[in-house]
Amino acid sequence: MDIKLLVNITSRAWALPILAHLHDGVPGRQAPLLSATGASRTAFAQSLAHLIEIALLERNPGHGHPLRPEFRLTPEGEIAAQLAHRVHAVPGEHKALLRRSWTLPILTTLNRPSRFNVVKHQLGRITDRALSQSLQTLEEHDWISRTVDGTSRPPHSIYHAINTGHAISEMACPLITLR
Repeated sequence: MDIKLLVNITSRAWALPILAHLHDGVPGRQAPLLSATGASRTAFAQSLAHLIEIALLERNPGHGHPLRPEFRLTPEGEIAAQLAHRVHAVPGEHKALLRRSWTLPILTTLNRPSRFNVVKHQLGRITDRALSQSLQTLEEHDWISRTVDGTSRPPHSIYHAINTGHAISEMACPLITLR
C-alpha cells in the first residue's frame, strides 16, 4: 500500500475502525458495523462512502436489501483492513488518537529517526502547521520523542517513534511503501 493511500484513508475518522472490524469478521452491513465502531450515523456514513469512493469497499452483489446493503472488501481493501486490524490490536488507550488524520501516516514515516522536513516530504500534501501540531500531540502522548541535534548549525529537531507509537510504526511499516 502506498503512503498516499494511507493518508487518504485516514482523512476520515472512522475509516480505519470500519476496516479493522470488517477484517475481524463483523458482518458487512451498516447496523453491525455502526454498533461495533461506536461512531455517529453521519460520521459513519461519510467514512463508509469515502471507503467506497477510494475503492476499498464495494457493495456485495446479490446480498442485502437495497435499503440495507451489504459491503465487502476489495482486494486492495483487504490489505488496508489487515493494516487497520494490526494497528487497532495494539494494547493501550489509543483509539481516539488513531482517528486523527495524520497520526498513522506520521508514525509510519517515523520508523527511523527523521527530521521535520524529511517527514513532510514523505507525506506530500501535509502543511507545516498540521505536521507541527500533530508532532506536538504525539509527543504529549509519549508516542514520539523529539531530540535537538545541536552539533549542526542551525540546530535541528529529530523525531522518532517510542512506546505505543513505535509499536504501531513497526506494524504499519512493512505494509506501507514510502516515496
